[in-house]
Amino acid sequence: MDQVELKSLLDELIARWEGEVVEFKQADKDYKTSEIGRYFSALANEANLRGAESSWLIFGVNNKSRTVVGTNYRPDTEQLNGLKHQMAQGTEPSITFRAIHELHHADGRVLLFEIPAAPRGMPVAWQGHFYARAGESLTSLGLDKQDGIRNQTLAQDWTAQLVSGATLDDLDDEAVNKARESFAKKYANRVSVEAVMGWPLRTFLDRARVTRDGHITRATLLLLGKAESAWRLNPHPAQLTWSLEGPERAYEHFGLPFLLNTTRLYQRIRNIQLRILPQDELLPVEVSKYDQKIVLEALHNCIAHQDYSRNGRVVVTEQQDRLIFINEGGFYDGQPDEYVQGTKIPRRYRNPFLAQAMAELNMIDTMGYGIRDMYVGQARRYFPMPDYDLSEQNTVQMTLYGSVVDIAYSRLLIQKTDLPLTDVLALDRVQKKLPIPEDTAAHLRKAGLIEGRKPKYIVAARVAAATASKADYIRTRAQDDEFYAKLLTDYLEKFGEASRAEINKLLLDKLSDVLDAGQKEKKIANLLTKLRRAGRITNTGSRGQPTWKLAE
Repeated sequence: MDQVELKSLLDELIARWEGEVVEFKQADKDYKTSEIGRYFSALANEANLRGAESSWLIFGVNNKSRTVVGTNYRPDTEQLNGLKHQMAQGTEPSITFRAIHELHHADGRVLLFEIPAAPRGMPVAWQGHFYARAGESLTSLGLDKQDGIRNQTLAQDWTAQLVSGATLDDLDDEAVNKARESFAKKYANRVSVEAVMGWPLRTFLDRARVTRDGHITRATLLLLGKAESAWRLNPHPAQLTWSLEGPERAYEHFGLPFLLNTTRLYQRIRNIQLRILPQDELLPVEVSKYDQKIVLEALHNCIAHQDYSRNGRVVVTEQQDRLIFINEGGFYDGQPDEYVQGTKIPRRYRNPFLAQAMAELNMIDTMGYGIRDMYVGQARRYFPMPDYDLSEQNTVQMTLYGSVVDIAYSRLLIQKTDLPLTDVLALDRVQKKLPIPEDTAAHLRKAGLIEGRKPKYIVAARVAAATASKADYIRTRAQDDEFYAKLLTDYLEKFGEASRAEINKLLLDKLSDVLDAGQKEKKIANLLTKLRRAGRITNTGSRGQPTWKLAE
């Protein structure tokens, strides 16, 4: 929002004054973070119960006079934005402000904290306590309101349903121990590992929100169940499948417990070390073909968002240079791009009970950060970004690349480690020959990150400005010669021969825009000479009017 929009919003909120979803504070520089956390919990819960998308905590407005007085709370922007992380750390499930808006009002600085409503089925706690509003006061979120939120989805949530006849004996001991360790790690600042390991099993499972009042749910079995107890979920298959495609073929099914078997599936993937050689350097950069954290993030997302009522498996297909993840059910609540850009916080979940249990066991977060983290992780490894395919109804397919598509892209990421994610995403589309908006192309060209003409942009391996001259830059692009050579030999194979004019028409518009007309002509001449000397083509015409054919 711009300043005019923020002023209008503030006027509207003041006119409505304080309700259950708006709170005004004068707030000095020492206003306690713990107090903000309590209001965050209360306002998020109240917004959920009243069907509001957001609630508001306003600093810099006197709560008695209804006038703007200004606030000096965290004047440093970086420190102010750090509050987002603090909220995410202290809330359960982990959520934070949708945005922190700063209004430069005539009467002083105003901060408008936009708080998302608690997700459907998930009341929000601060430091383990649930809060609500009672008029202008904070109070505990009563059991009736907690149940009101949790019951929003229980009836529709397949994973929240109790499993008839299931007992604690249906749980895998190794998985339970792993769950305790993961829970203790998540809450290391609040409870010791020894304490968590010492809790009675029923107590632990309820605190981890894996069970309902001590009773086994489908989520409990999915995450912690013994393999031999999978029949209790029939006819719904609780299964992950790894499939290897290529010269060699193999597959393996993995059942319960998912908490352990996601790692076991990852271990089946052929993960080798790859070498990427930066421009003008002798020592290669070594990276693993796939990063375990990214693979598990993708797999855990599939489990959390699977539509189990469709009786399908989560499938991971390993091809030579990529992994393809497929889960049943359309993409839930928004689009992938929104989460990559960090502009979306999930409001709804297909399986809220399972999602919250997985969050408590440190398998996923409930903020939608997982998708963004996968993209950032791939960029740090100099690899292409993941691709989502939502073209098939009720199916989500995500491709994770385990190889370089365009070496220029990878070299650019190595050389420019400070590129913003928006630029990395745009360059990723360029290397995959996908269209980009004209304003984005103009920005990338100005920054020296791409070359070529629409729609045939290419990633710059090294920008002309960083080299001694344009001619020097071209000499660093020797690896591209084979690309142009193949275009020419394919043409000659199809049409038999070509004049210099026909070759110019074929190649000129594909050469880099950093070259002027004379340099482009010279590059084509050098390419023809190189191919002739290599015995790949021959001139059957004259020197002044050449006719080029493939050499026999």
